[in-house]
Amino acid sequence: MAGNKDGRSKGRRGRPRHGQRRETPRRTGEDRTAGRKERSGGGAPRSQRGGKRRRDLKGAAVNLPNFVVEALERVTPAERVAAALEALGEASAAMADGRYHAAVKHARRAKELAPNDATVRETLGLAAYRIGDWQTALRELRAYRRMAGDTTHLPVEMDALRALGRDRDVSKAWEELQRRGGRPQVLKEGAVVYASHLLDRGDAREAWEITRPGRMTDEAHEADLRTWYVAARAAARLGDAETARKIADTIVRLDPGFPGLDQLDREIAAAR
Repeated sequence: MAGNKDGRSKGRRGRPRHGQRRETPRRTGEDRTAGRKERSGGGAPRSQRGGKRRRDLKGAAVNLPNFVVEALERVTPAERVAAALEALGEASAAMADGRYHAAVKHARRAKELAPNDATVRETLGLAAYRIGDWQTALRELRAYRRMAGDTTHLPVEMDALRALGRDRDVSKAWEELQRRGGRPQVLKEGAVVYASHLLDRGDAREAWEITRPGRMTDEAHEADLRTWYVAARAAARLGDAETARKIADTIVRLDPGFPGLDQLDREIAAAR
């Protein structure tokens, strides 16, 4: 999938989309939320863990891990559990297959049946984000964060706010992520979104300070490459074509298919 100037594809309304901007060879789809597959509805593992397995699971619900099933059971009236799990299972399967509109449909049904389950709200939020329904994505991922006490999707919230043009709220969400912290990958994702937001506003200096690379090694993860990409754009905006070119060449060496490289080349050329 081709990317735009900050390594993202464009969604509805032509604004950047944080979760679909890099279908690169390194990682695709919901892998952007590393470590989340075992907790979210988007791509739950087929192997099961935990205690006794329910016998009334149907359809794609049979692939939900036990801890997801048990968590939903705890917060859902017993007469709704089986149907809610079936809907969640279908939403999960649709997410794994990239059928995001179908995932939204099934996740909405799951929410009707189990509105207090964190995985249901997370799945609906991520699916809505994938189709560019920013308001729904923001509402559901905020609900997930309150239920789970987890900052994993705060960068996605930031990107939805960015797409909605809510600049002040993007800054507030970044401050919250800085205050609450999270896994290194989540913090890097947040930096990518916030620095891209700063570039949109013409603040290349602060964008550079947030994303400037340390030692660029061959062991870099995709989140590092995205951070470096924004850093290269910031350097080009500041007129430092040499630094921007060095960063861009490192990205090309590690991932020649990284989205947005042609646009980056144009920005660097304009900085000379």
